[in-house]
Amino acid sequence: MLQTYRQIFTPATALFSLTGLVARLPISMVGLGLVLLAEHETGSYGFAGSVSAVALVATACFAVVQGRLIDRHGQSRVLPVVITVWGVGLALTMGSLQWGWPHGATYAFAALTGASIPSVGSCVRARWSYHLADRPGRLHTAFSFEAVGDETVFLLGPIAVTMLATGVHPAAGLLTALVCGLAGTYVFAAQRSTEPPAHPRTATTTARPPMPWRAIAPLTLVAAALGVVFGAAEVVTVAFADERGHQSLAGILLGIWAFGSLLAGVVSGAITWRRGPLARLRIGAFGMLLAAAPLALVPSIPLMALVLLLGGIAVSPTLIATMSLAEQVLPTSRLTEGMAFIQTGIAVGLAPGAAIAGVVIDHAGASPAYLVCLVGGAVALIGALLIRAAGVPDSVRPHEHPAAERLA
Repeated sequence: MLQTYRQIFTPATALFSLTGLVARLPISMVGLGLVLLAEHETGSYGFAGSVSAVALVATACFAVVQGRLIDRHGQSRVLPVVITVWGVGLALTMGSLQWGWPHGATYAFAALTGASIPSVGSCVRARWSYHLADRPGRLHTAFSFEAVGDETVFLLGPIAVTMLATGVHPAAGLLTALVCGLAGTYVFAAQRSTEPPAHPRTATTTARPPMPWRAIAPLTLVAAALGVVFGAAEVVTVAFADERGHQSLAGILLGIWAFGSLLAGVVSGAITWRRGPLARLRIGAFGMLLAAAPLALVPSIPLMALVLLLGGIAVSPTLIATMSLAEQVLPTSRLTEGMAFIQTGIAVGLAPGAAIAGVVIDHAGASPAYLVCLVGGAVALIGALLIRAAGVPDSVRPHEHPAAERLA
């Protein structure tokens, strides 16, 4: 297994992957950190949630625009600018809360923060696609490793920001996110030797290749469904453990779920699959649906730990297949932009998943709220089947070939 990963890692690739991991940490820390700080300063969970929601909506609105700029002008030119704007926006958001500025100022700075958070995950995958262009068979391994990285970010980030905000200072979690985001992104952007070339538009350049919407739109739906599952599972699992008098075990349960996903991601990356990413996507989405089905019926914490472990095994393969298929159908000149749709889809699904699950918990309890995860799994499967309906074969050619244009 380790030999498979040794085939893709060099000092240069390891450096951009590691710094990309650090730069991605704010994605999972800022939203919760804003809620914790805003609630501490104002005493209102409603206001705190709305501040976080403003940042999330701004991220969803501008992620694709940012991806288009990166494709056109290059990572080393765009990322330092957006991360600087992001750092200023986050610092001002924190200051507005602590210094008692009007709520309108806090909303404005939160929007600036969300709009400028760098699409580092998309940029990392674009670098892998460029670096492994002559070895496309190894790209699945690279994307598997990055999916494990995403899981690590979404597991460690919320835990770290909560511990820092409650145990050190209400702003400590956001301050840590600020340092990680600035340092990680600046160092990542400075690695120009592994950066994919920019694709500027000129007067003599032909029209850009069309976006393969028949594949990207359903893939974005799958990603949003994954976000719903992530957001709902975190909230419901905390409530499930609390109802049984062991709220402190919620973190362990979520850790077991994440461990199942991490393990599946590592193993998946070491396997040479005979089936294409579309087939693996359908299988993974169906597995998520099956894994979510018994959650509402589980009576005890030990049994829930086992069910969550098995359920986590379906998560990473689904995410890996989603990213791999997107990479294969996207034109090179629109790779980061297209990947941004997928990343944004996940972010967009997180808040509704958590919010809907919270409403169900308030009215019916924790166990019925796990049905939100079941709905998310069903939507993911529908998205995967829609891609098949669009005429995409089980094994499509890499995005360097004209196949992507035929899917538009």
